[in-house]
Amino acid sequence: MPATAPQILQDVFGYAAFRGEQQAIVEHVAAGGDALVLMPTGGGKSLCYQIPALLRRGAGIVVSPLIALMQDQVDALRQLGVQAAFLNSSLSADAARTVQQQMLQGKLDLLYVAPERLLNANFLNLLERVQAEHGLALFAIDEAHCVSQWGHDFRPEYRELTILHQRFPDVPRIALTATADAPTRREIMERLGLEQARQFVSSFDRPNIRYRVAQKNNARQQLLAFLESEHPNDAGIVYCLSRRKVEETAAWLKERGWDALPYHAGMDAATRTAHQQRFLREEGVVMVATVAFGMGIDKPNVRFVAHLDLPKSMEGYYQETGRAGRDGLPTNAWLAYGLGDVVSMRQLINSGEAPEERKRVERQKLDALLGYCESTTCRHQTLLRYFGEEHPGNCGECDNCLEPVDTWDATESAQMALSCVYRTGQRFGVGHLVDILLGKTTAQVEKFRHQQLSTFAIGQALTATQWSSVFRQLVAGGFLEADMEAYGGLKLSEAARPVLRSEQAVWLRRDAEPAKRKAKRAERGDKIPKPFSGTNEERLWLALKAKRMELAREQGVPPYVIFHDSTLLEIINQRPATLTELGRISGVGQAKLARYGDAFLKVLEETAKDV
Repeated sequence: MPATAPQILQDVFGYAAFRGEQQAIVEHVAAGGDALVLMPTGGGKSLCYQIPALLRRGAGIVVSPLIALMQDQVDALRQLGVQAAFLNSSLSADAARTVQQQMLQGKLDLLYVAPERLLNANFLNLLERVQAEHGLALFAIDEAHCVSQWGHDFRPEYRELTILHQRFPDVPRIALTATADAPTRREIMERLGLEQARQFVSSFDRPNIRYRVAQKNNARQQLLAFLESEHPNDAGIVYCLSRRKVEETAAWLKERGWDALPYHAGMDAATRTAHQQRFLREEGVVMVATVAFGMGIDKPNVRFVAHLDLPKSMEGYYQETGRAGRDGLPTNAWLAYGLGDVVSMRQLINSGEAPEERKRVERQKLDALLGYCESTTCRHQTLLRYFGEEHPGNCGECDNCLEPVDTWDATESAQMALSCVYRTGQRFGVGHLVDILLGKTTAQVEKFRHQQLSTFAIGQALTATQWSSVFRQLVAGGFLEADMEAYGGLKLSEAARPVLRSEQAVWLRRDAEPAKRKAKRAERGDKIPKPFSGTNEERLWLALKAKRMELAREQGVPPYVIFHDSTLLEIINQRPATLTELGRISGVGQAKLARYGDAFLKVLEETAKDV
């Protein structure tokens, strides 16, 4: 009797039940239907094509743009007893021939392939032979948002994947992505010829992620304080905008005792691969990177993602933060944000060579992200609303929910700030404008005789920090914009007119003073909870992780392909005494139970003796 989807889920993957719409997707594709799947990172997208590939006749072909990570995905499947391989430019000619022979002999359940290889005429001919002799189970197009020319991960080869339907019209296709707003979704369907495909749109919410936005005030030191207080010994990613900043930040963290590695597109391929392998295969490594790093990262126990610079869009932010906490355990997404970010990001867009239509789209995406940063409401609500989804209520977990933000009627202060910009000729930066408002007679103020302006010294009711906050929020709100030709000087936008005429009120968030914010946080105990409390649990946790690392090193695979952290935590909570009991733990399939069961039971037994 053929296996069913729930049987494969339990016996092969070690899970007792499907999550969300997984079962509906699996059954639809297994029955031969096309599908477009939108599911958050860590939501279990891979099972949606892996199980149908095992249920259907022939091999499943997975198209992925991530050559460097195919090895780990294949390693994870082999641990489960699944016959999997990859075919890309990293293989030698002999190794590639071996994989092709396995395909022709019908020995593979899943084959991962880069889009460039898939589009090769010889490979397409190979697939036709395989289909005739053994069948093709399905085509899975992973990271399907790469088809969008407006996206941040555009891959032109993805546009040509319609050839799959033309050459193999009877083979079902499943396109998957974690990041797609409504326009991107339409583009995926149109470009891949999936207009008739059934859409499965899961909630974009990642309730285990605690979102925080910190106002920049020496961002590096703020990052260090965040890491020291909440993430000692944890794996995480720190994103920076420039390659230079990546190198400098990684070196700075390393000097302070952190196992930090740089990663960006300017490094040679061998170093990038070596750093990526260390991040995936070791514990507690902090990767400092540009957005060149991360798409498709499978490491489930990334405990934090920190941004030292503003991302380019809400999609980018959502995707980058989604690389944390794939195991469902509590996780931090921390972003340091300041006026300089707003100005530099807008300049980057305006000075680019993209057509004006593309720039307009990028400005809209940036404005949505700025709105998120300045929001006074629940971060989860704001993020989900951008993707067209409503959140049922406050999450109770983000910074705005844990530490509600005050707002104030800043209309009069906004008028002062805007008037100061106007009267100085709309060509000076924030520092100079704040000096004028506070009545400081600096050399630059005297040079331009700005002490004679009507706005000189009219803003002494606010501090320099508060004025910086006002300017930052006016720029984020679109009342002011950076003038490219004035080297970042501020100028009025059309939106400033009704404010200056007292026709529109301006309400701004009141930033807490750093000292008050720190005291408040300590008072609330606002930290990600640890997975265990007692010393006995901690001793067992370390012993289980040590055994996992030992087994992983013996096989040259990442520790998480042995067992996820969530599986180890369930072992600690359940304390199984037999193989049968261990087999009931989520994430322990039959192949892993047979291979590792005795070793982990022995750890439990020995640790119990030491207590």
